[in-house]
Amino acid sequence: MRERISLDGIWRGFYGAFCRPGVSCAADCAGMQEIPAAVPGALETDLEAAGILPELFRGENILLTQAWENVHYCLSRTFEYREDPGATDTLVFEGLDCYAEVFVDGRLLGRFDNMLIPHRIPLGCLTNGAHELFVHFIPAAVAARRYDVEPYEGAQRTEFDSLHTRKAAHMYGWDIMPRAVSCGIWRHVYLERLPAAHIRDIFAYTVSANEERARVRIVFNTDVGGADIRRYAVRITGACGDSVFTYEDRLWHTGYAFTRDIGRPKLWMPRNAGEPHLYTLTAELLEDGETVDTLETKFGVRTVALDRTSTTDREGHGEFCFRINGQKVFAMGTNWVPVDAFHWRDEERLPAILPMLDDLGCNIVRCWGGNVYENDLFYDWCDAHGIMVWQDFSMACGVYPQDAEFLSAIREEVTAVVKRLRNHPSIVLWAGDNECDCAYAWGGEDRDPNANRITREAIPEALRVTDYSRPYLPSSPYIDEEAYRTKGEISENHLWGPRDYFKGDYYRNTVCHFASETGYHGCPSPGSLAKYISPDHLWPCLGDREWLVHAATMDGREDSPYGYRIRLMWNQVETLFGKGTEATADLASFSLASQISQAEAKKYFIERFRLSKWRRTGIIWWNLIDGWPQISDAIVDYYLDKKLAYSYIKRSQKPFCLMFDEPADGRLDLYAVNDTRETKSFTYTVEDDAGHVILSGSAEVPSDVSAPIASIPATDEKRYFLLRWDDGEARGLNHYFANIRDIDFGYYKTLLAKLGE
Repeated sequence: MRERISLDGIWRGFYGAFCRPGVSCAADCAGMQEIPAAVPGALETDLEAAGILPELFRGENILLTQAWENVHYCLSRTFEYREDPGATDTLVFEGLDCYAEVFVDGRLLGRFDNMLIPHRIPLGCLTNGAHELFVHFIPAAVAARRYDVEPYEGAQRTEFDSLHTRKAAHMYGWDIMPRAVSCGIWRHVYLERLPAAHIRDIFAYTVSANEERARVRIVFNTDVGGADIRRYAVRITGACGDSVFTYEDRLWHTGYAFTRDIGRPKLWMPRNAGEPHLYTLTAELLEDGETVDTLETKFGVRTVALDRTSTTDREGHGEFCFRINGQKVFAMGTNWVPVDAFHWRDEERLPAILPMLDDLGCNIVRCWGGNVYENDLFYDWCDAHGIMVWQDFSMACGVYPQDAEFLSAIREEVTAVVKRLRNHPSIVLWAGDNECDCAYAWGGEDRDPNANRITREAIPEALRVTDYSRPYLPSSPYIDEEAYRTKGEISENHLWGPRDYFKGDYYRNTVCHFASETGYHGCPSPGSLAKYISPDHLWPCLGDREWLVHAATMDGREDSPYGYRIRLMWNQVETLFGKGTEATADLASFSLASQISQAEAKKYFIERFRLSKWRRTGIIWWNLIDGWPQISDAIVDYYLDKKLAYSYIKRSQKPFCLMFDEPADGRLDLYAVNDTRETKSFTYTVEDDAGHVILSGSAEVPSDVSAPIASIPATDEKRYFLLRWDDGEARGLNHYFANIRDIDFGYYKTLLAKLGE
């Protein structure tokens, strides 16, 4: 019988600026300071809980954590052990951050140096009774000093110590995250007890699939020690409702692979394209005909392909489009960034955040490369709700080491991550990193990113062994050999640009087929700001140190990395409402004006891509949620307070939606965008701000298209329209503001009520 004995809870914590060589138990920690240590947890939050550090997310306090980057941290607890001769016992750390030595009763069991993957330690020859488990964390910032910076490497000046260290890159400071180079046991720790003969793993993937027939290949491994293998058999069952398949055979080896054909399979499809059916896969290991171990997982019957060209042009001669079970899918959703700066809190925050993906109508999320690999809750949710996952490996915005030691570490990491996640049908893409191809050109150099052995050799080598059933993109954006040679427009891109006027030339004239990042600032509400900005710093915001810290500079200086972001947000407000107006008169007005600016920008980005379906095939905007109290592009702040953009995006991402295109040839064209599986017949009206109907009618549009249905003359006037429709099943509402620049703030506020805001 499988059993997990949790070792979470409050441990004894010992910290000091220097940890003596050979420290292996709590008795060796004389002279170090002791505090209660939460597991899962982190040094900084333990210090905060003990009153040694003040409230970390308030004011400038997060900067205080930099003084603790050279501190050794030791965690200790006792546990009771009872031997079971018929079982194998393993000590499992789901997350050790990051350079750690693990001891039991003073005996070193292992050294580890990767925060991002689980670590398993076989336990043998433990006697019955109490034992001490002791973990010594060596400061990551200190451990990194043994590596020289080579000319090949590149990073933000505050992040060079991150390049050799397998921690989430954001922990060294980012434009959306503070610098908090943490340490601790950040995920669960437990004793795992398995039957002596047990199933190690099972992986199911789809070779081919349509509505009539699917072929599934299943690979499994067992552990039966040195026993006579003829005594063992496996029974594997897959079931989704009335769709069932089985396999049973004796073992000839501890693992092998087989295929099964499924008639009339229940396919996994993403939101808007069908139902996300999941099969329960049950594997039983039989010894002399009796079940001795059972392992259960979920999988989906679905194929995935990425139709991609290297480059494109203004005429659209290119492609970047996902196909699920052969069907093209228009993707719209959010970049998934850390939900907390201290990742041990991720699991408790996820249940309140994940339903927002459904509420917003997302059918894709991109797991950004500066993050950790997310909790199982996240992938299970995406599986069950038809949300595709674009999964970056954890590297971002740097030129990483190319030595054999680092390449080996990446192969090991990719293998562990893929084996953990590969049964999730929601994962439709493995991506090598975030913006590392681009980083080869930062600083004005012209270097070829195709020389990157990490993403061109190490990762694909690991994927060829562990999972070749999904497409792989070496970087996002990916600058392949053709794109580098021709300097052409790439088919998938990150659309940040000047971030000036959201309908300006940069955004209007972009030609990529798929935007995997694009965003716009939105100020949090005054109520949220007051939770972390001191009262005497709340207003004015320009140049204020606390605002800059939460922007997120690492020293509170406007001339530091990311110090531009508050002024950028201010400029975006002035671009929309003009300089010296009510919009910037006080905090409440500025916050609302900024949220209006953000909401209109993100609405425009989404609708621009949806209107031009299938010339454009997807947009993943930046981003849903803040991972700490900050001023950012997120549409929901750290305290779960939704900004105005949330409701604007929710309307713009409805599977069936009406929207206006931008003026062209003297007219404004009204479009119906239908991402559903059925033809839509509907009636509609377009009203002006006074409630006068200026356009009405009925129309029918087929499934999965964007189609013009009517038009009105375009003028240079600033005009506001409300779009209403009824398709017999639901009523819809959207809006459009023509010539939305230098508009009156007071007037716009009166329009919010028309949308129910």
